[in-house]
Amino acid sequence: MGMSDYVRALRERIGHDFLLMPTVAAVVRDGQRRILLVQGVEGRWQLPGGAVDPDERPEEALRRECLEEANAIIRPIRLLAAVGGPQHRHTYANGDEVGFVISVYEAELLGGELRPDHDETQAVGWFAPDEIADLQMSDATRATLATLEFVG
Repeated sequence: MGMSDYVRALRERIGHDFLLMPTVAAVVRDGQRRILLVQGVEGRWQLPGGAVDPDERPEEALRRECLEEANAIIRPIRLLAAVGGPQHRHTYANGDEVGFVISVYEAELLGGELRPDHDETQAVGWFAPDEIADLQMSDATRATLATLEFVG
């Protein structure tokens, strides 16, 4: 889906200036303890998730984002961590500056034929912890996975 109407309206007012964004991410594991990741259209792998819209509960945002990005029907189980800080800042190619505060949830996969949406994501895959270290990721994703002790 890309940028929400809410963020678009804010960007019309503040331009490319820094914007702090509440976001969510899902840690979904399969029976072999592999972690579900999505590959963004720019090539980097990340946990499925995204921005929380105004008046949206984080758990609902998590369900919506997992469905949009990976066609994954999930059930949030519990909050694992809330992460943020300098390594969670990003400047998009268009110059928009953002900082993410991410509520990371453990989630159960209930259904859905996993596939990318080809709008925000180009691939979906399961990865063992020893495979994650070699993937192309943003500093924010790597820092989040390190906080959760999935990578060193």
